[in-house]
Amino acid sequence: MRINRMLRMSRRDVLLAGMGAAVASVTAQAAEPQPAVSSDVTEAAQFLTLSLRLTDRETLSPAIGSALYARIVQAVPERKAQISQLYTLMRQSHFESAQELAIAAEKADPAFKDVIHDIMTGWYRGVADQKVVVYRSALMFDITKDGVYPKTYATGGPFYWTSKPPEVPLPTGAPGLSPSKFVVEPT
Repeated sequence: MRINRMLRMSRRDVLLAGMGAAVASVTAQAAEPQPAVSSDVTEAAQFLTLSLRLTDRETLSPAIGSALYARIVQAVPERKAQISQLYTLMRQSHFESAQELAIAAEKADPAFKDVIHDIMTGWYRGVADQKVVVYRSALMFDITKDGVYPKTYATGGPFYWTSKPPEVPLPTGAPGLSPSKFVVEPT
């Protein structure tokens, strides 16, 4: 009987032990030196501000911005300095649009053209360093998001891409509209 009482724990004992462990954990964490705010955080914030101007948007996701920045810099390490220089150029002059910034940036340094291309590809396609960073939230889907949202699943079964697709007969009807000149509008 005495052994049962000694082994039995009351709710109070469990609560006190849990609180003691929590206090010990917090005390240990407080005793450790805290790292200074990383310069990567500041650089990611600069990247986001630069991205807002380049995309002419009011808001962009900071989480996606941080992921894109990390992947772009990982792919091409000199992009870190180039993005910082491009941010400085943007801050020195007041640009009304992305087009004005892009023109001034390319005049200042032709290498900025590739930097801007990497940033825009990252935001619109969701790809940086030939790796998908974001899919559903890529800006290319914003235009149609109220009507058509990108699929996040495969329409076939497992390994559907390994089998030969079915033959489709060529259309036999006449076009409904007369031919028109294909015009590419500037973006």
